[in-house]
Amino acid sequence: MAALRIDRDGDLLRVTLARPETRNAFDAALIAELSEAFVDVGKARAVLLAGEGPSFCAGADVEWMRSSVDLDYDANVADATALRRMLEAIDICPAPVVARVQGHALGGGAGLVACADIAVAERGAVFAFSEVKLGIIPAVISPFALAKIGAGAARRYFVTGERFDAATALRIGLVHEVVDDLDGGVAAILTELRTAGPRAARHAKRLVLDRPDGPETARRIAERRTSAEGQEGLRAFLERRPTAWRDESR
Repeated sequence: MAALRIDRDGDLLRVTLARPETRNAFDAALIAELSEAFVDVGKARAVLLAGEGPSFCAGADVEWMRSSVDLDYDANVADATALRRMLEAIDICPAPVVARVQGHALGGGAGLVACADIAVAERGAVFAFSEVKLGIIPAVISPFALAKIGAGAARRYFVTGERFDAATALRIGLVHEVVDDLDGGVAAILTELRTAGPRAARHAKRLVLDRPDGPETARRIAERRTSAEGQEGLRAFLERRPTAWRDESR
């Protein structure tokens, strides 16, 4: 049985972790399927990353962890590299990635949240960078988590491994919204994304990832202003009419 479910809903790509019996915990198969899912998202306006059942993702699968105990150093590097490549695929996905977070987001599950461009969590969600509780460290997820929560929060939550609530996740920047109606909160974000120029949204994400210098920023805005999409957006604004892509999304 596939560990992942992938559905296209018009301009939305839904990628759903489908191992609810394990709280969608990672194993080698799920990591491989997630990596493949984000290789080519086509022309999707957004990718919704979700977990089936009561939890988003509870980290590493117990059986997978048990099998890793006897791995030597080189095998551990290979194992960790597969996880790193999966997280990188999500992080650099050209389309905006929205995480729908409920229940538990622990260890690698918190890493998934950190890789998303926008994370919406239910009020009862629980988070942790829990690796130190097992005598290991959140090394592979650390670049993505640090980019979201910064060194100050990481110096506490990486070293204690403690669980924290959604309000804390919001305060430290791991998630962007905490809502009572999770589906409604996610739908509102997707509606906003559909009002953005499809190519502009992708270029805006790339802007954050690349952090270009001054001359490069001038080149990029000039490129977008003279593009067909940029011209349409500017003309629609001046003519006080909807843009073509907003008409298409109705």
